[in-house]
Amino acid sequence: MSSIEQKISQAKARLLVDYPLFGTIASKVELVKNDDIQSFKSNGIRLEYNGDFLNSLEIAEMEFVFANAAMHASLSHEARKSGRSGWLWQLSTDYAINDMLVENGLERPHEAHYSERFSGMYAEEIYVLLKEDILRDELEYEADESDDVQNETDKQNSSANLQLSQDEQLFEEFAKATVDTEVKNGEVPSSLERFFTLTCNGKIDWRNELKAALERFYKDDFTLIPPNKKFLHVGIYLPSSTSQRFQLVVAVDSSGSVDEKLLGEFLSELNFLMNTISNFQIDLLVCDDKIRTHKTFYGGDILEAEVKGGGATDFRPVFEFIEKELADTKLLLYFTDLDGVFPKEEPNFSVKWISPKESEVPFGEVIVLEP
Repeated sequence: MSSIEQKISQAKARLLVDYPLFGTIASKVELVKNDDIQSFKSNGIRLEYNGDFLNSLEIAEMEFVFANAAMHASLSHEARKSGRSGWLWQLSTDYAINDMLVENGLERPHEAHYSERFSGMYAEEIYVLLKEDILRDELEYEADESDDVQNETDKQNSSANLQLSQDEQLFEEFAKATVDTEVKNGEVPSSLERFFTLTCNGKIDWRNELKAALERFYKDDFTLIPPNKKFLHVGIYLPSSTSQRFQLVVAVDSSGSVDEKLLGEFLSELNFLMNTISNFQIDLLVCDDKIRTHKTFYGGDILEAEVKGGGATDFRPVFEFIEKELADTKLLLYFTDLDGVFPKEEPNFSVKWISPKESEVPFGEVIVLEP
C-alpha cells in the first residue's frame, strides 16, 4: 500500500470515530485521482483529488476533505439546482458545507472555500450574494450561466445527466437514512438542519442515549485494513477495531437535592453497560461542593460505591481534579440535577450531563434521565 493510500485509510478511519455521520457517508464516496485539478472537488457522487495536494495535508485536514465530499454527495446537487448556474450553485453549497464543518471543529485546509461572511447561511442565501457580487463587478455571469446550464430539452435527452440524477438520489436516500439514525442516537452535528430536515419520532429512551454516548468513545484504535465485515455486503467499508482500555470518568452529584432512587438506577444501568465492554477503566468521582470520593474500577469489577455528601452543588472541583489527575480523559458522564456552579471555560473533553430534568448548560449535552 502506498503512503497516500495509508493516509487516506487512516483519515477515513479517524473521521468515522470523530464524526460518525460524516465518516459513514464518506465510506461510500468514490475517490478518483485527478492531477489536472489543483486540490479537490466533489460533483455529488465522487471525490476527485490531486495526489500531491492530498498527500501534503495533515490527517485532520484530510478528514475535512472527506467530510466535505460526504456532504456534497448527500445533497443531490442536480435535484436542488433548480435552474441555477451549476458552478455557482456548487460553490455556494461548498461555502455552506465548509462553514458547517468549521463550526463542528474540523480542521479546514487553506484551499477549501470559506468566508466568515457566510457564517450560518443556507446555500440558497449564499448563491444570491455571490450572484450579486458577480453582477456588481460586471463579470460575464450570463455567459458562464449559459455555458453551464442546459435547456430542458437537452436535459431530458441526456442519459448521462439522468444517470447522475438517479445516482445522486440513491446516495441522498442513503445519507438521509444515516442522518435519521444519528438523530435517534442524539448525536447530530451542529447546524446540520441547514441541509437536512431533522425529525425525531417519539421520545428517545435515555438508556439508548447513554449507550450511544459510550459506544462513541470505547474503541481506542481503528484500522481499515482489514475492514469490518459487518456491512461489506452492501458496499460499506467500516474500520475493524483493536480495543485497548476504554477510559471513562463518571461524576456523581451528592448534594442534598439528588434523588437516591434515580441515582441507584443510573449506577445499575451504567454497570450493566460496562459488562458489554471487556477492558475498561472507570474513575468514579463523588462530589457536592468538593470531591468526597474517588474510586477506580477495572474490567470485571462491579460498579458500586457509597455516596456521601449533602452539601451545595459545585461542578468545578470535578473538572479541576480531571485536569490535574486524569489528563487523558475523553468523556465525562456527570449525574446531577444541574443546580450548581459551572466552570467558566469549556474543557477539552466531551461532557454528558445525566439529569432528571431539562436545563440549560454552558457546554456539553444533557441526557434526561427518566424512570
